[in-house]
Amino acid sequence: MNGKIGFEEHFAITETLEEARNFAGDGGIWKDFTRQILDLGDERLEHMDKSGIEVALLSLNAPGLQAILNANEALHLAQKSNERMADAVSRHPGRYAGLAALPMHDPDVAAKELTRCVKELGFKGCLVNGFQQVDHPENAKYYDLPEYHSFWATVAELDVPFYLHPRMQIPTQAKNYEGHPWLMSAPWGFAVETSIHSLRLCGSGLFDLYPKLKICIGHLGENIPFGLWRIDARMRFSPRGYRGKRPLGDYFRDHFHITTSGNFNDPAFRCTLDTIDNDKIYFCSDYPFEKMEDASTWFDNSSVITNAQRLKMGRTNAIRLFNLELK
Repeated sequence: MNGKIGFEEHFAITETLEEARNFAGDGGIWKDFTRQILDLGDERLEHMDKSGIEVALLSLNAPGLQAILNANEALHLAQKSNERMADAVSRHPGRYAGLAALPMHDPDVAAKELTRCVKELGFKGCLVNGFQQVDHPENAKYYDLPEYHSFWATVAELDVPFYLHPRMQIPTQAKNYEGHPWLMSAPWGFAVETSIHSLRLCGSGLFDLYPKLKICIGHLGENIPFGLWRIDARMRFSPRGYRGKRPLGDYFRDHFHITTSGNFNDPAFRCTLDTIDNDKIYFCSDYPFEKMEDASTWFDNSSVITNAQRLKMGRTNAIRLFNLELK
C-alpha cells in the first residue's frame, strides 16, 4: 500500500545518541544504526519510498530528554532537537512532520515548549520517552501525578496527541531483572514500563478532568489489549486507590490510540483489533530500531487486515488524529 503515514519514526541528535546503544546493538550494527538515526535526508526518504510511506512524523530517540537530570540542559536539548526537526520538515515538505521533544521536569516549562512547537513550528503533537528523571538518577516522575495537571490542560487545549514511548526502568529499581539484562529493554521491559505508566494515567482520574486527551502507545498496545478484560474483571474486587469514575477499560478504549510499531504479528494484531476500535489503530514502523520494509511487508500483506481497514489504519486515521493537510 502506498501513501502510508508513520509516527513512531525516530531520529537522534549527537547528545542523545549514546543512550540508545543499550538496546540498539553494538559493533557493526551500531555503526549502521548511528548513520540511520542521525540521517533526516536521502537514506531515510529512500526507505520510505521503498516501503510506500508518504509521511513520517519524526520524534527524538529514547530515553532522550527523559534521562537528562538537569532541567536547563534538557530544555536546551529539547529546543535543539525540535529546531532540527523543524528544519527537516521545511526541507522536505509533504514528507516529514514533527512530534515535539519535551523536558518533563517542570510541567509548565514542558507546556510552554509544546505550545511553541505547535503554534510556531507547526508540530502535530509530542512524543515523550516514559518517566522523567529529575535532579537525581533515582528520582522518577510519572505523569499521572497532580503536579502535571497544568501540562495536561495545555495538551487538551492545543488538542494534539501525546505519544508515550517506552524507556527502560532505572536499574536500581528493577531488582526483578537482575542477572537477566536482556529482559529490561525491548523484548519485555519496554512493554511492562509503558503499560504500567498507561494504566496509571487511566486510574488517576486524569481523563475525567481532561476528556479531550489523546494518548498514543506503540507495539500493538504494550500488552494491555491482551489483559484488559481481566484488569476490569478483577478491579471489581480490588479498586483501592483507583480514582476513575468509570471502568479502566472505558478510559483505555476512549483515550488510547494504538500503533503497530515493532510488532508485526498476526495473532497479536488480531487481539488488539478485537479489543480496540480500528479507528484508533495505526501503522507505524519504529525505524530505525525496526526496518520500514519489514513493517510495510507485514502490514500490506496480512490476511487479518481487510483492504478497507488497511486504508484507515495506514493513512486516514492518522490524517484525522494529527489534522494533517493531505488528500
